[in-house]
Amino acid sequence: MDGSYTCDVLTPDLTILNPLGMTCEQFATAAKPTLGLSRPDAIKAYKQLFRAGSIDQPKLRVVLSPIVRMLEDESPEGKVYKFLQRVPTIPPPESHAVGIETQENPPLPLPRGGVSSAALRLSQFRELDIESVLIPMVGKTGVLHYTLCVSSQVGCAMNCGFCETAQMGLIRSLTAAEIVGQWFAATHMLGHAVRNMVFMGMGEPLDNYDNLMQAISVLIDHNGAAFPASKITVSTVGRLDGLAKMNAKLNTPGWHRLNLAVSLNAPNDEIRSKIMPINRSMPMAALRDMLTTWPIYGGGKICMEYVLIPGVNDAREHAAELAEYIAPIDAYYATQTKAKTPRVILNLIPYNPRRNSPWPAPAEERVDEFLGWLRAEGLYAKRRRTKGRAMMGACGQLGSESIRKRKLVGVEGEE
Repeated sequence: MDGSYTCDVLTPDLTILNPLGMTCEQFATAAKPTLGLSRPDAIKAYKQLFRAGSIDQPKLRVVLSPIVRMLEDESPEGKVYKFLQRVPTIPPPESHAVGIETQENPPLPLPRGGVSSAALRLSQFRELDIESVLIPMVGKTGVLHYTLCVSSQVGCAMNCGFCETAQMGLIRSLTAAEIVGQWFAATHMLGHAVRNMVFMGMGEPLDNYDNLMQAISVLIDHNGAAFPASKITVSTVGRLDGLAKMNAKLNTPGWHRLNLAVSLNAPNDEIRSKIMPINRSMPMAALRDMLTTWPIYGGGKICMEYVLIPGVNDAREHAAELAEYIAPIDAYYATQTKAKTPRVILNLIPYNPRRNSPWPAPAEERVDEFLGWLRAEGLYAKRRRTKGRAMMGACGQLGSESIRKRKLVGVEGEE
């Protein structure tokens, strides 16, 4: 890791024009009056920043969240890396300086005669760390590449019972620059080739919709990272309001192939409402209606994620209920496309226990059995291989140090 990339973001210059949170057009427009850069020079500087990682350019000032910790874990495909970056407790309003309406969490106001409860809560933290994970993948060609799991918030407000991040509550949303900064750190600070990007880290992406979409706009910019939208997946618990906005976004040029993953995790409303409070206001039927008519471009697949939790959602009848739930989505897709393949890919994820979890991880035999039941029901189902569990870097395990002090729960059947 190159030490020249580190900086103190706890006391940032709030007037800085940070290109990490801006598209090339936005930066080129704002750079002349703010930095005195001509349009051609601004575009050149932007390209060098994103393509070569060049931060030491005349007049260019980049706020980077420093990497403060690195963890590694072995997997059959190679090492899994989890890295922590430090961000300020109050998000820097760099986007407001150039009139980009992306910030959903402006600095918290301090009321007369006291401090707001939210501001008081933030004041308890001298520093905030966000976590990202580089997951090794070996494709059919045998070439190693990485999928980057990106965080969109510090903590999460969704309160899902099985998730480590949810135990934090929501501290704050990340700015577009802080989101893009995770890709920059993985690519230019750590030197790993990132082929796919999944918004499956800390936070609910659609709760931070504006900054999420601004960050993706930056990532897919042809003058910058030029990251294909088809290689980016947004994962959500099923926020219908955010999904409605994302639906409309997919109908605009350059966004058609952005992928969607939905964290379902239950075969019926009763179970889902117990482990995912969002279901009480946005139940499964409404979610299915939204997904049935989801825009179809290219392959048009929708990933449904199902975390298998022992004694909660792993019975034989649950597999049958899942097939019944998904059937209308696949049927509508078939009538629209005449395709013989289903639209929904069910991604079976063995539960990775959070700290103080009431449930263990499922035994391998149980995972294989449930996967067999799903396929017997005619579902297109595959198992996600567990990577990074030992360092609390697997799905559902990202969270703060204070939360990690809790007891770690093991695997079903083990003492």
